[in-house]
Amino acid sequence: MSKKRVIYEGKAKILYEGPEPGTLIQYFKDDATAFNAQKRAVLDGKGVLNNRISEFMMTRLSAVGIPTHFIRRLNMREQLVKKVDIIPLEVVVRNVAAGTLSKRLGIEEGQVLPRPMVEFYLKDDALGDPLVTEEHIAAFGWAAAQEYDDLIAMSLRVNDFMSGLFAAVGIRLVDFKLEFGRHYEGDSDVPRILLADEISPDSCRLWDFETGDKLDKDRFRRDLGGVTEAYAEVARRLGILKESGESDNVVSFTNGK
Repeated sequence: MSKKRVIYEGKAKILYEGPEPGTLIQYFKDDATAFNAQKRAVLDGKGVLNNRISEFMMTRLSAVGIPTHFIRRLNMREQLVKKVDIIPLEVVVRNVAAGTLSKRLGIEEGQVLPRPMVEFYLKDDALGDPLVTEEHIAAFGWAAAQEYDDLIAMSLRVNDFMSGLFAAVGIRLVDFKLEFGRHYEGDSDVPRILLADEISPDSCRLWDFETGDKLDKDRFRRDLGGVTEAYAEVARRLGILKESGESDNVVSFTNGK
């Protein structure tokens, strides 16, 4: 597929103008970043794996009634998505204490939380994506009151579904980040909230239930190595890749053809 006009380039993805009005092409790069892009690397095959895993998750979430921007996968690195106006908030759902929650509150990493916790962060790299409250969101108009309620409800539904899905293949869903967008259908002036961006080991903390081994981006953050191998293991367990052969081809696939 010939590339069209670049709409936006982020740390891990590029959005291109889509083939039809109201669509975009989402391209998954091999770039890996951490600590607000202070740490960078290129990991061959990561974008291919994230594309496949995100397709799998979005398709299954849509099947259980979660509206998403995903339309279809185009090739190994690209997928066709609906164009949305991204809500400038990252929604983080936590089931187990880890990462910034442990550091911020002094809670031991690995402690199971009494109930799923939903946090909001302002999408602003220059500010380091700060934690924000419902008061901030309302005061500065980042989301309307009903949208705020919808974001929480949808995020908890995603958590319920994904927790069970991963548990069935021996993976604990520790926490994850979601992004949402407003989608205007037809001539309607009232937007529909859609799950957007991606769901992959880049945006989730995933631990092996038995060993506690990390199967996510923390392997890059903490210099543990084996990042793409861990992502491929997640894909294998979910049944996206075959037990042998295909995973090696996917990890070594870098041209997106």
